[in-house]
Amino acid sequence: MVRSGIRGLKSLAVVAALAVVAALAACAQPKPAGPAPAAGLEAARQGASALLAHGAAAWNRGDLVGFMSDYTPDASFVTPRQVLHGRAEIQSRYAPRFAPGGVRDSLSFQDLEVDLLAPDALNAIAYYVLQRGDSVVARGPTSLVMRLIGGRWYIAHDHSS
Repeated sequence: MVRSGIRGLKSLAVVAALAVVAALAACAQPKPAGPAPAAGLEAARQGASALLAHGAAAWNRGDLVGFMSDYTPDASFVTPRQVLHGRAEIQSRYAPRFAPGGVRDSLSFQDLEVDLLAPDALNAIAYYVLQRGDSVVARGPTSLVMRLIGGRWYIAHDHSS
């Protein structure tokens, strides 16, 4: 009788443990993403637009530190030839353009699209445009993952072609 009682308790414990595991697994399942609330999406779009405007203004006035302040310290940057990791590596890539005598055409962004990934994360797609006078010298797509940190958007991942 004692053995069957212990077996019964063990079986009950196993069933209870499986129920707990199943409940935890159900909680861990990602919730289906519905459309982002319009207010949240619009705020994210405005934040991304402000960040791009800030970066372009810093670029155009020759302020490398200001331009780089839009990147997280651990940001990654994918170029056609390499992947850079960290703000310092990214800044090293841009430094020659900001040095005396460096060529740094006027920067602007066009056709911004924003997808809100989470309340503190978005993906922005736009075209960067570099102009020299009236001539466009470069134009290409850029995809930016941005993070909202302390009420301000920052670039966490930059893929520009």
